[in-house]
Amino acid sequence: MRIGIFGNGRLGSAVARLLASERDMELVWALDKGESPRGPVDVALDASVGQAVAGHLAWARDSHVDLVVGATGWDASALDPAEYSSIGLLVAPNFSLAVAYLKRVALSLGRLAALDPRADLSVLERHHRAKIDAPSGTAKLLAAALREGCPRYAEAVSAAPDASAPLSPETRLQLVSVRGGTEVGYHELRLEADAEALVISHEATSRDIFAQGALRALRWIHGRKGFYTFDDMADEIISPLFLAPGPGGTR
Repeated sequence: MRIGIFGNGRLGSAVARLLASERDMELVWALDKGESPRGPVDVALDASVGQAVAGHLAWARDSHVDLVVGATGWDASALDPAEYSSIGLLVAPNFSLAVAYLKRVALSLGRLAALDPRADLSVLERHHRAKIDAPSGTAKLLAAALREGCPRYAEAVSAAPDASAPLSPETRLQLVSVRGGTEVGYHELRLEADAEALVISHEATSRDIFAQGALRALRWIHGRKGFYTFDDMADEIISPLFLAPGPGGTR
């Protein structure tokens, strides 16, 4: 499988390094900003920046190349999936299977909070000082899952509640972002009630976890048609984990 990479940043460089040891994959090109593809590929990874994604999407559609988008800082909700029915397109704010698992936990945690009208939900995320976007795409993904489970939260906000705002603090889920140092990525879900607190977190200690997930996504999307998310791919692996075991421990 011939692979192209848009972007030579942290993710793109890590994927390029891991590709060197993959027998079924060949890195054809890895492009820096402003460079153009230098040969045909079967599937490409967009590990660039948010402003460049639209151009890469158009290139993939016109070139009939499957594409995995791992860039952050852009609005995936503006996509029209019908425009990409001729290729496989997978969008991933995070390539970690553990984060995909955490998203499902967030939905359950939201449902737990919905049982107590006095319970508060929040998301804390920390990243290295060079990360531009805040909150992170993963934090927004987790906040959306919490809100799905606890519908009283009308929105997620990254600033302190404003007493003059039309929505009360109880309906505004707080997103807290910290930028500093060299931390790869940390996300924390918090449920705080009057008599107890529940904190669930995920910490990435190496960018290799994201690069490995990106390789898995590149393999998975190749040959498919239409729009998918990393969650669609992860569902095949994670959903069976939530099924009750049958007799003898089988599912």
